[in-house]
Amino acid sequence: MERERYRLQKHILILTVCMLAAFALLVVRYGYIQLVDGQEMTARLAAQVDRNYQLETPRGAILDRNGRELAVSTKMQSLYVDPNHVDDPAQLAADLAPLIGLNEDEILGDIAQGGGFVWVKRRLPQEEYESVRQMMREREYTGCLGFKTEAKRSYPNDSLAANVLGFVGVDDKGLDGIEQSLDPLLKGEVQARTVKTDQQNRPIMESLFSPLQYTGSSCKNVQLTIDAGIQFIVEQELDKAMAANNPQAITCVVMDPKTGDVLAMASRPTYNPNRFWDYDAKVWKNRAVSFIYEPGSTFKSVVAGAALQEKVVSPNQVFVDPGYVMVSGRRIQNWNGESFGTVTFTDVVKNSLNTGFAQVGLRLGAEKLTQYAKLFGFGELTHIDLPGEEQGILFEPEDMRDSDIATMSIGQSIAVTPLQLVTAMSAIANDGILLRPHIVKTIYNPDGTIYEERGRSEVRRTIESATDKTLVGLLEQVVATGGGKKAAVKGYRIAGKTGTAQKIREDGAGYLEGHYIASFCGFAPVEDPQLVVLVMIDDPGAGNFYGGQIAAPVAGSIFSQLFRYMHIAPSSDPFAGMEKVQEDTPKRKAGYEGVVPSGKVVVPDFAGLSLREAAQKAASAGLTFASRGSGVAGSQSIPANTLVDKDTEITVFFQP
Repeated sequence: MERERYRLQKHILILTVCMLAAFALLVVRYGYIQLVDGQEMTARLAAQVDRNYQLETPRGAILDRNGRELAVSTKMQSLYVDPNHVDDPAQLAADLAPLIGLNEDEILGDIAQGGGFVWVKRRLPQEEYESVRQMMREREYTGCLGFKTEAKRSYPNDSLAANVLGFVGVDDKGLDGIEQSLDPLLKGEVQARTVKTDQQNRPIMESLFSPLQYTGSSCKNVQLTIDAGIQFIVEQELDKAMAANNPQAITCVVMDPKTGDVLAMASRPTYNPNRFWDYDAKVWKNRAVSFIYEPGSTFKSVVAGAALQEKVVSPNQVFVDPGYVMVSGRRIQNWNGESFGTVTFTDVVKNSLNTGFAQVGLRLGAEKLTQYAKLFGFGELTHIDLPGEEQGILFEPEDMRDSDIATMSIGQSIAVTPLQLVTAMSAIANDGILLRPHIVKTIYNPDGTIYEERGRSEVRRTIESATDKTLVGLLEQVVATGGGKKAAVKGYRIAGKTGTAQKIREDGAGYLEGHYIASFCGFAPVEDPQLVVLVMIDDPGAGNFYGGQIAAPVAGSIFSQLFRYMHIAPSSDPFAGMEKVQEDTPKRKAGYEGVVPSGKVVVPDFAGLSLREAAQKAASAGLTFASRGSGVAGSQSIPANTLVDKDTEITVFFQP
């Protein structure tokens, strides 16, 4: 037993020594691997289990105010070649060329560049991608050809709002319009991610708890104030106007006067941003913000507001129109070259008389005229989110001569953008309060949360509320019975102003003979303005160039369609019941039947006459004329056919 015990202890001792030796050897080996071969082993492990991915997020979408897509990005496959692994360039070019629409020489040129990566064709159509992929499998080209996923920008409505949206270049860089101005927010990103996987490329360890999803701050979606339906209506009408008038260009802006939202902004000619490279770069320009021109008579609405506010004129004040006036040696005449005789300021506005506005401008003076132009936003940027905006041109008051004051009063010798003009008219429609125009409504984060929301932004008050109401009444007369009546829509009250201006030479040295800009800018309905529409026709070629003749009808057609689209109810009829009242009114005598003594005159009947007609009739009869109200004559202070002294003052009361 002693010998057996000794033998067992000996074996245990030997086993223990062997185990200790093995453990020591294992420790040494482990230390060697960690300290000497550690970096190499780590690299081998990473090569076996790490998989590198590029997480590409497409460019953010651009939407209209109702969520309709105006610009979107889709993922497409781009084809590249690895010249270092091409065994037979000629055969590869011959097999590939007919599938992707390139010639063999182009593909051979790509291969000849050498290196490990050369683009062959980017953003393949789906059918081309499928064809190339099938060919790669059949002919075993997988070692030298490959695909990379890239985002392609698409505009599903083609040319709709093209000058607003702009376009994107090959490398996802915005090159015009909203795409350019908001490029840092819209631009997509490519993030490199490493994931540990098993032999079946399944995520393991911590990769299970960090799924592949975008976590950046770019790729935001932008919602515009543009309404795609309104935009379509406007562009359809501009196409008709282009065909009818054959102009060089047309621009239209539709704005909500209560918020400053731009509901539509369009230019003709235009382009398709899906193929922007097929068009002349001139048509990419957004003329609503980057084209400056003399506004002509549309600017008179601002001058009239300034004159009423400064109380240098009243609606019923009488002017004598000789047909032209001479100011600092410069002849300023009416649009038709004729005299309108004795008129009121209402008639001056309604018939857009240059002689009357020149007199009003001189009464205001250079300082006040320029001050109100700036109050209404002229001569400064609106800072709308569109590239290339111009600020226009205004005089410095100290540099103005009387002739400059007179010409500025009729909308000449200054330069504005269409956006500035429609913004100023919106201020008149908005009780005299100027708002900052904006075209971006909301910007959303990639996860759908709101990044930034932009709304109504008040700039300043331009004229007092009471003055503004008077001005609105004058502008309504322009459309109801004046030069803008072709913009009228039956059943609706519309206010506005027409304009016709001679084009300035590109070098600024005078005007182009026979070249004009016709325009109309107005708002509706007068009792609750919801729309402001500007139509500007550049150099019409159809022979007729007056704003009231060619721009006003386009605006009227746009108003008519938008009233239906926006479900705007007709205005109340201010003339309802007038026929019955006139029928019930007793007929007056035809005239005084006796002999008129010397120094006496017979009071005429003013019923139904306009202000201008009544003023002329009173002057012809030898009476001093005064008026109250506006519209048509309804009653008078001295009954018709009454015998009175010459120069007796008679007051005529007018009603709508």
